[in-house]
Amino acid sequence: MKTDAKFRLSTLSFAILCGIQTPQALAQTAGQDTQTANVQQADADQIIEEVVATGTRLKGSATAVLEERKQQAFVADIMGAEQISRAGDGDAASALRRITGLTLVDGKFIYVRGLGERYSSTQLNGAAVPSPDPTRSVIPLDLFPSEIIESLSVQKSYSPSMPASFGGGNVDIRVKTIPTDFFFNMSGQLGGNSENFDDGITYQGGDNDWYGRDDGTRAAPQAIQRLWDQRTFLNDISIEENRVLAQQINRDYDPEYDTVNPDVGFDVAVGDSYETGDFRYGFLATLAYDNEWEVAEEYQGEDFRKDVMDNQTTEWVMVRGYDEITSTEHAVKWSAMLSMGIDYDRNHRLDVSMMSLNDTRDLMRDKYGNSNNILLADGQRIHAFDITYEERQLLVNQIKGMHTFPEYNFIGIDWKYSNGRSSRYAPGNVETRFLLEDGSFDGQQNGLFETPQESSLYNATTAGRYTFQQLDDQVENYGFNLSLPVSFARWEIELKSGADFVEKTRNASSRRFDINTRALGSDFDLSGESFGRILSNDAIANATLNNALLRDTTIAGDDYISAQKIDAAYIEADIFFDETWRVSGGLRWEDFQQVVVPLVPQTGAADLPSDATVNDLQNFTFQEDDIYTSLAVTYVINPEMQLRMSYGDTVVRPDLREVSNSTFIDPLTEYPIAGTPGLETTKIDNYDLRWEWYMDTGENLSVGLFYKDMDQPIESVQSPAQDGPPLIRIANAESGHVYGIEFEFLKDLTLLGDSLGGIGNDMFVSGNVTLSDSEMTLDTQSIVQQTGVSAAITNTTRRLTGHSEYVVNLQMGYDAPSGNHSVTAVYNVFGERVIIPGIEGRPDAMEQPFHSLDMVYTYYPDFNSTVKLKLQNLLNEDKEIMFDNTLLRSQTKGIGFSIAYKYEF
Repeated sequence: MKTDAKFRLSTLSFAILCGIQTPQALAQTAGQDTQTANVQQADADQIIEEVVATGTRLKGSATAVLEERKQQAFVADIMGAEQISRAGDGDAASALRRITGLTLVDGKFIYVRGLGERYSSTQLNGAAVPSPDPTRSVIPLDLFPSEIIESLSVQKSYSPSMPASFGGGNVDIRVKTIPTDFFFNMSGQLGGNSENFDDGITYQGGDNDWYGRDDGTRAAPQAIQRLWDQRTFLNDISIEENRVLAQQINRDYDPEYDTVNPDVGFDVAVGDSYETGDFRYGFLATLAYDNEWEVAEEYQGEDFRKDVMDNQTTEWVMVRGYDEITSTEHAVKWSAMLSMGIDYDRNHRLDVSMMSLNDTRDLMRDKYGNSNNILLADGQRIHAFDITYEERQLLVNQIKGMHTFPEYNFIGIDWKYSNGRSSRYAPGNVETRFLLEDGSFDGQQNGLFETPQESSLYNATTAGRYTFQQLDDQVENYGFNLSLPVSFARWEIELKSGADFVEKTRNASSRRFDINTRALGSDFDLSGESFGRILSNDAIANATLNNALLRDTTIAGDDYISAQKIDAAYIEADIFFDETWRVSGGLRWEDFQQVVVPLVPQTGAADLPSDATVNDLQNFTFQEDDIYTSLAVTYVINPEMQLRMSYGDTVVRPDLREVSNSTFIDPLTEYPIAGTPGLETTKIDNYDLRWEWYMDTGENLSVGLFYKDMDQPIESVQSPAQDGPPLIRIANAESGHVYGIEFEFLKDLTLLGDSLGGIGNDMFVSGNVTLSDSEMTLDTQSIVQQTGVSAAITNTTRRLTGHSEYVVNLQMGYDAPSGNHSVTAVYNVFGERVIIPGIEGRPDAMEQPFHSLDMVYTYYPDFNSTVKLKLQNLLNEDKEIMFDNTLLRSQTKGIGFSIAYKYEF
């Protein structure tokens, strides 16, 4: 077989290689008969075997997914499993940042074309799934390990079969299905990080931490839990009863420094398929486990003032925050998936999949800083530590069917049913504060803080805080699609229609109490640096209490229930004329209903004013129905080149918590965020234009333009705070827009000839660049009226929150002629983006560009074995947020490294 022949696969063989659709589906689209499709299937199987035998790993996969993209009626970008593996990405979130115009935020959420995570929707195998994140309705994409992913599809232009809540794009995570042949493989991984070489900070956790489950160490004592179940709170009991309960809570959270364990992981996969007459059936089962540690040095500013320095210049000086933080994060992830499928006569297929994704995060931080009242100039410092522990789980059961009826002009029917449940269990998140006083040991200030002699537990109503949270989310999604292909003369037409139904429920609760050291008598000794020893059982038992030691601080809105229902139907036509012009478009009707009810934890009743009105009740509900249109035109210039144009009108609706009046903590900024009842839907007009060139050698080049006009975009604003971090409010801006240009390419380096010793013939370079800009306009008075609080906004006209003016992805790879070695270098960077909008004259806080350079080397010692060495963040970049050339937040990321061995039986 000639070298270039392996890249000249038919449309059919590409689709089969990716597991995208059956030959009958393609025959249906093209108006072919079953016999022709079967002949092509036989030819494609032979070609695919030859591709695998040559060991051309990247181009085969990349060209296959490009062919699928080429055949799409609407603008889309697709990444296959082989590309994900080659780049060394461990989950869907990190893999998606390689796609044109996508950036990753907080390691979990994807911003498409500079629009925040609320402007993108996520599906799993084309179905809606729940989110275990209490602050967002979109699902954190780091939940999906790369081991189960077949491909990632990002549709950037709207089509009627998509949900109408469509801003930047729709991400569809497509998991692996039944294989064509038996396989069984196992792999193990060992790794670490340069920041982990020194000791990390930890604490006494539970015995089950190694597999991401709390054994009850962090949970609320059963006696307290019983009170909560009875709607009795700590403020409702006597001081002596309060004392007894205080002795039962876990206080053994003192930070310890110890050697950090190496990262370990393994995964197992097995699958097979069988044929009996006209039936083909099979299964695929996977199991994966990862146990990782990450040590970091951090900086966390909260409040600043502008001071005049000696040289008469003005600089921002931190007056509240932590300038010295050591953190250690322990992450445990494990997943299991089982897929089964059966195919009859290649015209009818049924697939069933079940998966469990589990992700546990355990973060401890040891912090030193100052506040407006605790000043270093006065010889005082704050010493604090906090613990964030959360178990996230996603369970999904799906069944879908695909049917083609050749006897009825290849009418196609596909249907789906998906039931997903997610949960977030966060027991015993703890934070506490100590006061360091220079000179308290010997009466002499020497600029040093000698602990434990110069340390004492904070004498305050909030010397410590315990938080216990539980969130349960459930989504049921079912629907169907009908298609009818029609061919005559030079026309090929496919008529489509379908319906989609989504029902979502959420139940969230939070309980919180503080350690009130002011309740202790004046003779109680607060000195020391050990939280557990200062508040020992004996000390609490013998203390004089003038008030409750445990002060309940649970408030209305900490509990809430919500429900969401979407009924949708669409019609669409895909018209292909003379193999030159393709026109696709249609209408979607969608009825959206949502209710979010904050509850009073002490009673379980809705949080309503005593003189509630109809308007108060209406603030809990949201309903709208409308028709959304789309149109896409493709001009096929020649078999390798085409031009796309598309338009779609869509909406973006507020998240569940954003329309309640409760307050929650944003995990990205750690700022409190308050919802705003009465938020309006954002309406978007989407325009796309893209030129694509797919060369028969597997190389490609594309250039795209996009523009989005937004009415009332949902944005974040700040409200000034007297103490602690500012309050973030969610509000509607007046208008906004985002526009840009995208470049993408894949090119081999054979043009180098023999200049590099001939290796240019085995090298390639690929990448994408997005250049864009955005602007939105805020009206301060409108925001005040909407939120009910002051909004001292610095910039009423600025870029959209989270928007980067540029995103660059570059990849260079080498495949040895022997097929035994491959090397890939991957580079990613995004432009600075607004993370925290400025108030009271302070500029907006911008997340700084992060230059990520990773390298993956893969060695194939024999037909069954694979050895992979991965290096990440080779430039040793830090994560930073700055305003006006002043550091606001920072975190070291270190250089990651791992080695993995995989054996295929």
